[in-house]
Amino acid sequence: MQVDIVLLDNLYRSKLMSLRDQAEELKISKSGSVEVLRSRMIQLQILDDLDLSWDGIQSMPHKEIGEVLKVFGIKSSGSHKERRQRLWLHLNFDSRRMTIERLAELDREKLHEMCQYLELPLTGNRTVLMGRVAGVLTSQSKAWGRIKRSLRRGGISKKSQVTKSISESNNIVILNNEFDLDKDIGKNKIEESSNAALEDAYDSLLIGFEDADFTTQGDILTIQARVEDLDRMIGTIIKSHEGFWGEKEKDLLLRLAVRRGWPLSNDKVKQRLSLVATNIAEIKGAEMGVSAKSSIKDSDTIERVRGKLSMIDNILANKEK
Repeated sequence: MQVDIVLLDNLYRSKLMSLRDQAEELKISKSGSVEVLRSRMIQLQILDDLDLSWDGIQSMPHKEIGEVLKVFGIKSSGSHKERRQRLWLHLNFDSRRMTIERLAELDREKLHEMCQYLELPLTGNRTVLMGRVAGVLTSQSKAWGRIKRSLRRGGISKKSQVTKSISESNNIVILNNEFDLDKDIGKNKIEESSNAALEDAYDSLLIGFEDADFTTQGDILTIQARVEDLDRMIGTIIKSHEGFWGEKEKDLLLRLAVRRGWPLSNDKVKQRLSLVATNIAEIKGAEMGVSAKSSIKDSDTIERVRGKLSMIDNILANKEK
């Protein structure tokens, strides 16, 4: 792919006011944040010969879409579907505004439309659709919406090598990504619970919050989209605490979650996360340390989880028959 390196470098380095002046000269819209405007300028000036509509993105080969992502200055690795999702988000939304919390304000029709463009299942109620879109936003977090920090600070530092890096290094990026992925998969196999346990945690987080206010729903959806991260955090805590799970372990989990930016200012959300975490720890086989006050409540919870998992096993067994 041949691009105007000098112009691209200028767009990477330009501040908001400079981009607005350039947009005014071209007689195009100068609204939006610096990243939205930069994306628009790259699309119109650098990649003007490409069809970057949703249909056009769908028709792009895997390698070509990786090259296009590199030109926009955002993450270019990942599966073909992940690349399509990332490019569509980058071209159509401001990452500072299209957040998981914002999804709680969208109606079912808009969520249905987003699921369609993100290539997600279209069935289910508003809450189900919201959870699917939240999952994509979480998995694509910080991969779109802003050019890489190195480009923002220094632009294209080695212009003579840019064409090669854009058009030929894609395979190297993919190989490196696959190597990292192999390591992650190996780690996950050791730490992850059964799919049924994760599904139970995913469902349990939202139960009772269907009619909550938008802010609370947004907080729950943010955590729900990170249930696999929650599972790994619990596994790490259990291992480092010799297979034990109690109040100290729950407090440690909450501190780690807050440090990672999870929304836990609402006490009800925090209590639900603690309860679900205890369920996951029990399924992982942790030795449960329970105070006298909470022993009956947690015992009932554990029996509920065991009963639900047993029911899931029966359903799966019937399907196999």
